[in-house]
Amino acid sequence: MALPWLAVLLTLICCSMTTDHAISDPDPPIKNLRIDPERKRLVWDQHENVSEIGCYVNSKILRKAIQKPYCSLGDLSCEVKNYTVKVIKGQPFSAWIQYPKQGNPLAAADNLTCRVHDVDQLSCSWAVGEEAPANVQYHFYLKHPLKTWPCPKYMQNQQGVNVQCHFDGLSLQPERQSQFRFLVNGTSGGSKIPCRQMTHRLEEIEILAAPNITKKWCNENYSFMEWEVRSLFTEDIKYELEIQKGSDLAYKEETELKVLGLRNPGPYTVKIKAMDSLFFGSRPEGQWSAPQHLDCGRKDASFPIWLVYLLAPLGALLLVGLVFLCRRWPLMQKLFPRVPHVKDPVGDSFQNERMMAWDPEQQSQEECPVVRVQVLGET
Repeated sequence: MALPWLAVLLTLICCSMTTDHAISDPDPPIKNLRIDPERKRLVWDQHENVSEIGCYVNSKILRKAIQKPYCSLGDLSCEVKNYTVKVIKGQPFSAWIQYPKQGNPLAAADNLTCRVHDVDQLSCSWAVGEEAPANVQYHFYLKHPLKTWPCPKYMQNQQGVNVQCHFDGLSLQPERQSQFRFLVNGTSGGSKIPCRQMTHRLEEIEILAAPNITKKWCNENYSFMEWEVRSLFTEDIKYELEIQKGSDLAYKEETELKVLGLRNPGPYTVKIKAMDSLFFGSRPEGQWSAPQHLDCGRKDASFPIWLVYLLAPLGALLLVGLVFLCRRWPLMQKLFPRVPHVKDPVGDSFQNERMMAWDPEQQSQEECPVVRVQVLGET
């Protein structure tokens, strides 16, 4: 236990000596050490010819500044950190600052949570800090290394403080696979409010939409179902199915296909949920589809309804055509009567079946039996 306390004591003494050195030196080589938040740099004024300076963050070397009065920091965090510069080549000297300037941590926005949902919607919420002043106000920013989006739509509590932010129609190509920073700054007239942030890729906080069932049919022997899921940020998707057959207990299974086929299914109910196949354990759960019930044991269940709609008008059209033709048959006979066959002049006693005289009534009966049925129907 003594060693950690000794390390802390030595660090405090070192920092105290560094500060005293910077103050007591009437003409230090480095002055006005500061953070430039717009350019994301640690900047200073250099008064002597110092060729090499080291930049440190929380006592860890960040990079070296050679012949230039700044170090690039990358994205700045809400966490308070110590930024130090040290002369590496030349007279030993160092100086340090803290950034961001510390306010009351309990005044910062609390419980920051963000979710991507309904394909292209982003919603974030937070709570007012426990010790935030009465005139506090919060502002939300979605930050990318190359761009910043301020909140377009706030929701407020009863005191008029912003506590939610909503983005409609996210369109972040090609940045969608990058890390984003979700930042809430606080402002107050009389006190400094620390910021609150979290960093994620958008797919890590996406609630996948419920699968949309596009096709389904079944009969006694086989059942088929197909679905689709839309996502702008998640590419590797698998599906969890909850299936209940008849009165049996429901069971679950997973698949990477967008189809379900069951043999001898009987009546059953199924619902489907999409999941990220790579990071499903650390992501919010997707939404379940509405339960789909198929009664595959009935005889009429095997006949697709779309086929009924197709065959019904075709059958009616065929029936009308037959009635029309048969009604026109007697009229055609009267307008164009057939020429009767002539009897054999050689042998009157011998009758050939093929040369018998034409009998209109017999011919009508042979060639259009449907007319006969029609006439009986009319009488």
